[in-house]
Amino acid sequence: MTLLALDHHLDPGSLAEQMARDVAAGLVWTPRTLPPKYFYDAAGSVLFDQITRVPEYYPTRTEKALLEAHVAEISEISGAVTLMELGSGTSEKTRLLLRTLHDAGTLKRFVPFDVDPAILTEASTAVASEYPGLEVAPVVGDFEKHLMQLPRGERRLLAFLGSTIGNLDPDQRAAFLNGVRGTLEQGDFFLLGTDLVKSPERLVAAYDDAQGVTAAFNKNVLRVLNRDLDADFDVDAFEHVAVWDAENEWIEMRLRSTRAQSVRVGRIGLDVELEQGEEIRTEISSKFRRAAVTQELARAGLEITHWWTDPANDFALSLSRPV
Repeated sequence: MTLLALDHHLDPGSLAEQMARDVAAGLVWTPRTLPPKYFYDAAGSVLFDQITRVPEYYPTRTEKALLEAHVAEISEISGAVTLMELGSGTSEKTRLLLRTLHDAGTLKRFVPFDVDPAILTEASTAVASEYPGLEVAPVVGDFEKHLMQLPRGERRLLAFLGSTIGNLDPDQRAAFLNGVRGTLEQGDFFLLGTDLVKSPERLVAAYDDAQGVTAAFNKNVLRVLNRDLDADFDVDAFEHVAVWDAENEWIEMRLRSTRAQSVRVGRIGLDVELEQGEEIRTEISSKFRRAAVTQELARAGLEITHWWTDPANDFALSLSRPV
């Protein structure tokens, strides 16, 4: 197998320092916030995998069905020699693309890109074993900062699935899409997964499942801070809240303090006084309409060539190219 060494653009020290800066800034803002990227330690990744399997959470299975239905068309249109995936994780859904591009005879290289070197190493090793003739070139980086580190080459397909783009606010999305356009060249394509606007009842249920898996996932971020930043959050003194923001058309996940409490974040010397009922926003998950996706991509210099949705119009895959 051809498995290249990790192309590392993050180190544990820089990750820890970034977390300290993010938490120091977010916990003193009004409203208080924490970035969703810190959900995904080992325990958080396991919990998220469980979320994707609960009945209420439709995005993962709907996107997978869309990929299964249209992967041959995506392969034919892109003719990709290199497949790159942002936030690849275990690369489970991307295996549909890998298999089809490989069988079509065009694919020579796979570039999984993720912030977690351990998961990236595991996934890259598995892919390299499955496809002995494929060059696997993993990149450790932050997709908001290191897109220009993606390797160059002919006919690249850049995939960003799972509607992860919805975790970015509009300004962050604009910067991210500009970064995507900056790294793409003529002949390349960008495959994007976006969750679509639907009834608030279904959306809230998807982020507040009856089994409480999402609640456990949300609270786990406090355990991450307790461990990595020497904080003393009482995890049991918070409850999970999911709210639909109709004006911004996004779901907010929050942690609500069930009592007045003082929290010390030892590593950054920060004391936080929380009132009973006060909330910390841990995630936004924007939902999209076709016109808005088209417009945001166009502003970044990307033109949609194909748009696919499921019969219920719950989720969309779009294929775009630089112009």
